[in-house]
Amino acid sequence: LKYDMSHPRRGLAVIINNKHFNASTQMEMREGSEVDLENLSQVLLDMDFEVRVYTDLTCRQMRRVLKKVAEEDHRDSDCLLVSIMSHGYKGEQVYGVDGLVNIDRLSTYFKGENCQTLIGKPKLFVIQACQGERLMEGVTLASTSTTDSEVNVRPQSHTLPSGADFLYFYSVSQGYYSWRNIRRGSWLIQALCKVLREDGNSGLEIMQLFTKVNRQVATEFESLSPDETFNKKKQIPCIVSMLTKELYFTQKLPSLIKTESV
Repeated sequence: LKYDMSHPRRGLAVIINNKHFNASTQMEMREGSEVDLENLSQVLLDMDFEVRVYTDLTCRQMRRVLKKVAEEDHRDSDCLLVSIMSHGYKGEQVYGVDGLVNIDRLSTYFKGENCQTLIGKPKLFVIQACQGERLMEGVTLASTSTTDSEVNVRPQSHTLPSGADFLYFYSVSQGYYSWRNIRRGSWLIQALCKVLREDGNSGLEIMQLFTKVNRQVATEFESLSPDETFNKKKQIPCIVSMLTKELYFTQKLPSLIKTESV
């Protein structure tokens, strides 16, 4: 089964980029994040999303923006994409400019009981943020293969769990540090933009696209630092999927990019 991607609109892409933080958070400025913002906005625009950009939001403003988006009519849309680029912390939390907010609290506005016009449609969350302070080492690749043929067949259901049809793409797995280059942007957004630019409309399914991103981040990026503690470190993004169908992006008419104020 495939998601219906033939609606008049691709849908909204909401990008929240928090770069400057209140002194009380003790978080440094996220240099290079404007490169991510520019690149991701353009790629999503090219993929026919209506792009809305927000910068330096408090936790309350983040909640308010996403709640308002959830209250809009999405009947003519294929899907929804939300990208949050900020500092983060373990336990799936991201920083507003004034403190931490749980990612689940931000995504819950789009669950079935809160956003009926997105029921049965893919809701994609791209989270560029640290999920801890651990540094990932590199290892030498050895060839292995495993197979798993277990199949579970269940009676067909006509209702969906309210948390169905979400996909979360984290720049890094729980507990780990997420890397960003001040000139080229974060590793995840660099790789994601490259893959979507080259293959977004090529007929690849979204898990194939995001797996390519995983592979690029894992194999083509490595930290370079005079401090041995931070030198030659690696990163692997994390895909958490509750999608219930295959998702393919097909070409539509050009859309709009809007810079929003709160």
